[in-house]
Amino acid sequence: MRGLKGKVVVVTGGGGGIGSATCLRFAEEGARIVVADVGAEAAGKVVEAIRAVGGEAAAMVVNLVDYDATAAAVARIEAEFGPIDVLVNNAGWDLFTPFLKSGPDFWNKIIDINLRTMLNITKPVLESMVSRGTGGRIVSIGSDAGRGGSSGESVYGACKAGVIAFMKTLAREHSRHGITFNTVCPGVTETGMLENFMEAAGDKEKLRVAFAKAVPLGRLGKPEDLPGAILFLSSDDAAFITGQVISVSGGLTMHG
Repeated sequence: MRGLKGKVVVVTGGGGGIGSATCLRFAEEGARIVVADVGAEAAGKVVEAIRAVGGEAAAMVVNLVDYDATAAAVARIEAEFGPIDVLVNNAGWDLFTPFLKSGPDFWNKIIDINLRTMLNITKPVLESMVSRGTGGRIVSIGSDAGRGGSSGESVYGACKAGVIAFMKTLAREHSRHGITFNTVCPGVTETGMLENFMEAAGDKEKLRVAFAKAVPLGRLGKPEDLPGAILFLSSDDAAFITGQVISVSGGLTMHG
């Protein structure tokens, strides 16, 4: 895709399923990758995989729930690795929990990981993009739970709806700066988070079959199904696209 070679790309949750697949795909296009993750080992493995095929990558190990630590990490990466051209807000977590069986501690954890982390890293990255005046791309990973709802994911769905609204609002506020903001919403995707979600829901294999049957394309998503949309929205090919939401769900959801 046009315009990705040599760009500095930060992917949060870069050590996980969708995150690592996205990092590797950006590396294939010649981008310089910053793997941001709370886990040093997970981030390090992705960095090693990118370097093993001749790519350039660095790890940014930080707890994104901590704003001050996040802002400091962004400043350090920009000083050592270069100004950030693309930010992919991918960090997330969920567990199957009906709302009436949940409480404030659980809500806070879901909100911190799925919403606050995005706010904390977007602010310093966006400030830098605006000050440079050379544009930029920010792509956030939402969820179809935030578009159409999903049983057992009330607070998670609320956070992902917030992600969508946040990106649309920034798209309006910063259009004059040449920075685009778009959201990619995965459907049911085979990641560690999904495994934990199904384990908590009970009868995991029955649920897996039911999910697959509900998808028009007949299977669950894979982490490798997401990077194509993410890279497109990060590329020069999508320079005139902002404030948009695209589902990568095998047709499970079809929003107009």
